Amino acid sequence: MNAIRPDETLDALHSLYVDQWDWEHVITPEQRNLKFLKHIVRKIYAVVRNTEHFIRSHYPKIKPQLPDDITFIHAQDLEDMHPGLSPADRETAFCCDRGAIFVIGIGAPLRGGQPHDGRAPDYDDWTTATESGPGLNGDIIVWNPVLERAFEISSMGIRVDRPALERQLEMTGQTARRKLYFHRELLGGRLPLSVGGGIGQSRLCMYYLRKTHIGEVQSGLWPDAVVSDCRSRGVFLL
Repeated sequence: MNAIRPDETLDALHSLYVDQWDWEHVITPEQRNLKFLKHIVRKIYAVVRNTEHFIRSHYPKIKPQLPDDITFIHAQDLEDMHPGLSPADRETAFCCDRGAIFVIGIGAPLRGGQPHDGRAPDYDDWTTATESGPGLNGDIIVWNPVLERAFEISSMGIRVDRPALERQLEMTGQTARRKLYFHRELLGGRLPLSVGGGIGQSRLCMYYLRKTHIGEVQSGLWPDAVVSDCRSRGVFLL
């Protein structure tokens, strides 16, 4: 996907230009479970990790940081562990020791009253009950050694089926969307079940090349104040 998001909040990790690899994979009803989701996450993570070692073969000064395995945790467990922290700070606190994590169930309300992060009701399934808690979706997050914080590189999940779509439209008060074309097709059983997501291209470039600002790997226009601040720290935007 290549898109402009004029409503985006600009900072070192976000620009108006969104570039990511979007992917979808058709699945069977038997694969709509947490075990299969974790299988897909591990396949993606293995490629991300192998690429880091490939980068090192060309740039020896860049030392691989990613652990052999990715750690899975539900968003509710993160809130229980760090109830006083924001969702972003919870991710950083948990990811700093583990190196790579997948936060499950993003979008579902937590016991604290708010979801870990927002998710559309007609995209990922964040309400189906699992052995870990509600949700068949999540984010792949790695520890960024330069920024010293958790660093999201992919949002993904098993997509809604008819029951999940109905449930999530009701929960969010958006039942009027049932009249839209995609929703009519899915509710009518005319679309395949799938799992999918997006993998940030510039985010991966930032991580692999150990950059501090997205403007170092992506051409763009930035406010003069941002450009000046980066230059004062030896960071030059494209």
